[in-house]
Amino acid sequence: MIACYILYNLFSNKYYVGFTQESMDERLEKHNSGFYDKSYTATIAGKWEVYILIECMSVSQALKIEKHIKAMKSKKYIQNLKVYPEIIDNLKQKYK
Repeated sequence: MIACYILYNLFSNKYYVGFTQESMDERLEKHNSGFYDKSYTATIAGKWEVYILIECMSVSQALKIEKHIKAMKSKKYIQNLKVYPEIIDNLKQKYK
């Protein structure tokens, strides 16, 4: 599976945006186990959970969606992705 994903950490009220080519379960386990020892997710206390998973058609599409979300620099935008799933549909169309 190729996907762009957003993780949420309840303890710190933080989000993390990334992409993966492996299963989301495997990727989440790596984030929560400290596998990425110098990464942002490793420096934040508490467990991460999948907030949004956006399945993509290609690595290129996933990277473009990830970059777009990060460029917004907004928790509200990320929260709106969950409230208004049509935003995700629009992103997938835009970065086909």
